Amino acid sequence: MKIGVPLETTPGETRVALTPLLVTALLRDKHEVMIETGAGLRASFTDAAYLQAGATIVPDAKPIWAQAEMIFKVQPPRALPNGQHEADALREGVQIISFLAPFANAEVIKTLARRKVTAYSMEFVPRITRAQSMDALSSQATVAGYKAVLVGAEAMPKMFPLLMTAAGTIAPANVLILGVGVAGLQAIATAKRLGAKVEAFDPRPAVKEQVKSLGATFVEMEMPKDAETAGGYAKELSPEFIQKEMEAIGGRLPKMDLVICTAQIFGKKAPLLITGEMVKLLRPGSVIVDFTGDLGGNCELTQPGKTIDVSGVTLIGAVNLPATVPLDASGLYAKNVCNLFKHLYPKPDSTPDVADDIVKGACLTRGGEIVNETLKKTLSL
Repeated sequence: MKIGVPLETTPGETRVALTPLLVTALLRDKHEVMIETGAGLRASFTDAAYLQAGATIVPDAKPIWAQAEMIFKVQPPRALPNGQHEADALREGVQIISFLAPFANAEVIKTLARRKVTAYSMEFVPRITRAQSMDALSSQATVAGYKAVLVGAEAMPKMFPLLMTAAGTIAPANVLILGVGVAGLQAIATAKRLGAKVEAFDPRPAVKEQVKSLGATFVEMEMPKDAETAGGYAKELSPEFIQKEMEAIGGRLPKMDLVICTAQIFGKKAPLLITGEMVKLLRPGSVIVDFTGDLGGNCELTQPGKTIDVSGVTLIGAVNLPATVPLDASGLYAKNVCNLFKHLYPKPDSTPDVADDIVKGACLTRGGEIVNETLKKTLSL
């Protein structure tokens, strides 16, 4: 099969969907690989490295759109400055594996269906044991949780660890993590490694032991019994419970130096956990890093991509944190993509098993139709 990897055109995106190491693995399975010039350069993978691995370097994306049978991407197809759209450039019948953000890109999904593109969304890979190696949401959340703490540490006016010196004692930083999914757990681990005292909040009682196992304190409150979906994602909760959450969180804010906001609900707006008034509970010099801003934000005042001052508190609307660590983020993502591709095509001459849970979950469009039931219901199709 001919596999094409174009240069990502989304502003700020530095990741690439395939690394030279994995090119070698694909060639062993008798596939061909085309890489657009410079596709991996921002992630520190040179054209020479891809050539050495056996890939063909093409000068622009046109040969990929015209010849590839399968396209690996990081970001969804998008409108280009010249007025064209990448989705329209895809030839009919091609396949694509990418993050597709279908809830925010309904028209793109409809275009893919209209052009009879078979589209596999990395967001929709089901969270089951068999699919763990394909779970790109988790791999990229790991990177985001790690980097969020470093971004916060750089913006703080104090150090993280407890230090006892001849000049006096420096108290450790107090850090609060909101949301204990994969990103939250990595944020806890990173903050602890830097020497902070860490507290974490999540409405799912099941994560309490995970928080404690990392050496952090779980913020206690009366928890609902059904705060988690069968797939392991947080559920949208009632306004009454959200109010109780805010009260519990507000009680912790006055002593915090850094707050990391990671709480998300799959396919929905991020839950509001910190109001504008609650920000004022933090001490001057404190920092909030909220990387849920493009989903509405856990903090009411978050502006995606901007850093603002709110009564002496620095509020950072972090965007696409994995792209700030592109070498490792690309390595993890490319492995997820290749594992999904290998699942779809265990042998070069095989065909995807459309009844398989992983294939059925990840496939959004096929044969001119939107085939994912969850997406059809959300888009009211």
